[in-house]
Amino acid sequence: MGGGKPQMPSSSLPKLVPGPVGQQIHSIYKERLGQFTSNGQYSSQNLQAALYEGRASGDEYVKLQVYSPPNLTRPTFDEATSHEFRDTHVGASFGPSWSTHWIRIELKVPRKFQCKERLEFLWDADNEGLIWSEDGEPLQGLTGGGKRRIEWILPDSFRDGKFHRFYIEMACNTIMGNAIGDIIQPPPPNRYFQLKLADIVAVNLEARALYLDFWIIGDAAREFPQDSWEEHQALQICNEIMDTFIAGHGTQDSILWGRQIARKYMSNVDSSKVYESEKEPHVYAIGHCHIDTTWLWPWAETKRKIARSWSNQCDLMDRYPEHRFTCSQAQQYKWLEKLYPTLYDRVKSKVKEGTFQPMGGSWVEHDTNLPGGESLVRQFLYGQRYFESRFGERCKTFWLPDTFGYSSQLPQLCRLAGMGRFFTQKISWNNINTFPHTTFSWVALDGSQVLCHMAPDDTYTAEANFGDVSRSITQHKSMDQDNTGLLVFGYGDGGGGPTSEMLEKLRRCRGLSDKTGRLPRVKMGESVDDYFARLEKKAENGTQFTTWYGELYFELHRGTYTSQANNKWYNRQCEIMLHDIEYLATAATLKDSEYQYPKKGIDDIWEDVLLCQFHDTLPGSSIELVYHDSDKLYAQVFKAGEKLLKDAMSALELNTSKSDESELKAVNTLPWGRVEIAKVPDSEEYALVSGGPGIASVEKLTGNGSSTASIRELENGTFQLSNEQFRITVEKSAIISLVDLSEDRELIPRGQKANQLVIFDDKPLYWQAWDVEVYHLRSRQELLPSKSYILEKGPHIVSLCTETKISEDSWIKTIISLAASVGQRPSYIEMSSEVEWRETMKFLKVEFPVDIRNTEASYETQFGINRRPTHYNTSWDMAKFEVCCHRWADLSEAGYGVSILNDSKYGFATAGNLMRLSLLRSPKAPDAHADMGRHHFRYAILPHAGPLDYRTVRTAREFNHPFKLFHGSPTPNNTFSAMRSIQLTGSPALVLDTIKRGEDDEDISRGELPSRKGRSVILRIYESLGGKARGCICINRNVLAVKKIEKVNLLEDDGEKLVLEDDVYDTRFADQRNCKIELRPFEVATFRLQL
Repeated sequence: MGGGKPQMPSSSLPKLVPGPVGQQIHSIYKERLGQFTSNGQYSSQNLQAALYEGRASGDEYVKLQVYSPPNLTRPTFDEATSHEFRDTHVGASFGPSWSTHWIRIELKVPRKFQCKERLEFLWDADNEGLIWSEDGEPLQGLTGGGKRRIEWILPDSFRDGKFHRFYIEMACNTIMGNAIGDIIQPPPPNRYFQLKLADIVAVNLEARALYLDFWIIGDAAREFPQDSWEEHQALQICNEIMDTFIAGHGTQDSILWGRQIARKYMSNVDSSKVYESEKEPHVYAIGHCHIDTTWLWPWAETKRKIARSWSNQCDLMDRYPEHRFTCSQAQQYKWLEKLYPTLYDRVKSKVKEGTFQPMGGSWVEHDTNLPGGESLVRQFLYGQRYFESRFGERCKTFWLPDTFGYSSQLPQLCRLAGMGRFFTQKISWNNINTFPHTTFSWVALDGSQVLCHMAPDDTYTAEANFGDVSRSITQHKSMDQDNTGLLVFGYGDGGGGPTSEMLEKLRRCRGLSDKTGRLPRVKMGESVDDYFARLEKKAENGTQFTTWYGELYFELHRGTYTSQANNKWYNRQCEIMLHDIEYLATAATLKDSEYQYPKKGIDDIWEDVLLCQFHDTLPGSSIELVYHDSDKLYAQVFKAGEKLLKDAMSALELNTSKSDESELKAVNTLPWGRVEIAKVPDSEEYALVSGGPGIASVEKLTGNGSSTASIRELENGTFQLSNEQFRITVEKSAIISLVDLSEDRELIPRGQKANQLVIFDDKPLYWQAWDVEVYHLRSRQELLPSKSYILEKGPHIVSLCTETKISEDSWIKTIISLAASVGQRPSYIEMSSEVEWRETMKFLKVEFPVDIRNTEASYETQFGINRRPTHYNTSWDMAKFEVCCHRWADLSEAGYGVSILNDSKYGFATAGNLMRLSLLRSPKAPDAHADMGRHHFRYAILPHAGPLDYRTVRTAREFNHPFKLFHGSPTPNNTFSAMRSIQLTGSPALVLDTIKRGEDDEDISRGELPSRKGRSVILRIYESLGGKARGCICINRNVLAVKKIEKVNLLEDDGEKLVLEDDVYDTRFADQRNCKIELRPFEVATFRLQL
């Protein structure tokens, strides 16, 4: 070592500490953030005070006048503005519920505001409104109250110091209806709304931008993990912004400097260029506006919600180049087209630009549990045809975020309608089990698949918050296959859609991700189809997405299988009526060249029926006003349908007339021959009706035939009904014994009772009309009859009537009937019920314990069968304590089974050997009078030797499609031929479900899409039991000159050409040409016979 002085390292740290420095108390500094933007006690000192540079109101600048249409009417712009207006003012109240008030506004911008960068008109009456220009152009929607858009950017032309006129069409309802407090409670009829705000403001855009910067960085401080540096930095940035604002006394310079501080944490977010970085995104955001076609408001209000919501989106697209907006439901587009043609044109131009994106491919966002198979087909057919005819393209993605469970055949029908993609999220609401997938392949009963994505954020109404972006990855359950998610944002249910605030928040989330990281990177400017195309590309390149087979059962809202029972009955009857109209009208066109197939009339009825299948209408979860409207619409549908039926019957020369020359006739609209005993119209007589399809023979029954039914009273209150197949013992309205005589088998377990009416307490956790919870089963009570008596003594039909008092206000009358056995026709025990129902939160069911054992029961669904557990082994099994079925449910073991048929019921359960049909509910929200009143329905017990087979499928259809008996003149031969010109032979598992004309045949085309030369007949056939099936389409060559047969899709596009043979396939049909077909299990196939 040398002797010099050692060299000490230099330091910028002062040698002496200037004073103590404490560690920040993290929770206090975090809680402090709320002071900067809240509307509370510090609002005059915080950023809120700087958001506006000036405000003007009162008659000097804003003059208000009102016209209030009478009787809750909703006049058009021209009608409303033709009336006298009276003066009104801020503070005035408007009502009652559902009324409309047209406000005429004369507005003058103050001179001192005319040079300001942004001028807005603020309007808030806590309700909804639509701004109209003076010349009748719908400009923008307004929503007051909570989910708000109360601002309208004033046009530059208003800066001239003169008064300018425009109108606001005020709707006296909130965005979520008219309930006060709890939104699902019945809305009061006399709700009033006070006008709170009608101001002109000059907006400080930099202060508004800082507000949003601070919001998102503050969310990072609140939501990032506390042990992350990103969370700590966010908290420091926010506190620095607040300190700078305070030090600068809230001046504009302090606001601008605060924005510069924010740039330490996020990149420049003041334009759409924020999305142009090449860093890989993980979250794809799409704007959406879910508008329930009905729910807590009627159809009439929905039509206005569409205009309010979609005009807003067009405005946002003009201001935010990255904004992409998707919306479904062809019906809503059609309403806009008819009622708001200029706004429709504006939407159409945005569609052409690619910013407004039609989606979904269906007529409405329909329920998928309750509509019949052909209804699901028509949802897609009418939806896709509308989108193609108006916008030149079909939808590729089925969009259904809010329905209460998803039918097992939807993937097949989607593929047949040109859609291989499916988006939803409702299954995330399950209240027992968590659905395990986000992105997966959903497989139908026939093996068809669609690629499904469920929004990881578990909502279709995200508000584009920091947490929504984060959850789009953190809640993703399929990260092994794909690490991206869709974020669907925008106010919804009651409409509204994205707001400028949401779009600004997403820009900041992207800027934060690029600058700081940790938050998943969000991308805007693409479509839902772009997102699915990437997933499909991954599958093409070898990614194997998890599969889910069968129904997507929703573990919630099980009560919707039963609520609003009459509405469900109307739907079933409409489906039957439409089937018959199309079959008879098609036959009429083959017989009579002068008859014009009523394409428009059929289309109009289908569109109305499809509308009523919306997922809050048919399930029974809407307010009372909705069912008043649907009752009226169904009445119109039935009236129009009866006329079409009458016209077709007339063309077939099946005229209804009773005279000395007339004869008793019957029509069988099902595709197979059948036989049954039926009552003669306007008579107490019975007839044996047999034959078909088409014309059936009718033979009046007199006296005792070879087969009879009998009834006798064994002792007081105990009766025995019997025919050649069954002997039934009824005691106190319940069946205590049911013996299959040919099998010598008792079907009712000893000591148990079938056809036992039971009632349950029915108070779900919250959603009254929607839910029934498993605990309701603990409140079971049997209902006992007050009297029973013989109604009909045979010999053709015997019946026993039982009357049961449910309560002081409710009763049920049930007629148990048994017809004489007829040949090989399956015999069943029929129950016909009339109910006066005045209960509160009760659930009426009927039980059938049977001596059958199986761990699975079978339930008819659209074009197929769902098999579900009869045990509670797992929570997934127990969750299915109430399930959906269509015309029948069945419990079978090897060699024997029992089917329960119905004419309008959908709720069912099988627990062990106990089968239970749900009949009526009585929820009090959102409709306080749901199901109150008179009901009629039928159900039946169908025992069968052997396994579940075509006998149940056919008998259930016959139960729902009775013969049409009438008196008329003799039937011409060419009517017989026309009605039987097409028949299906081969496997009885094959069902010819629909016969109709081709959509675009040149003689019936309505011109919406290019017509197809010539005429054609469309057949829809499905395999009903779950096995490969072969058959033959047999065509009467003397009636139909068929040029070719093609297997087509649901949209009737050109398809596979099939072989049409002249060989005799079945000796019964020697005059026919034949086309052999083969269907895989549960396949739905459509064939076009080109004439």
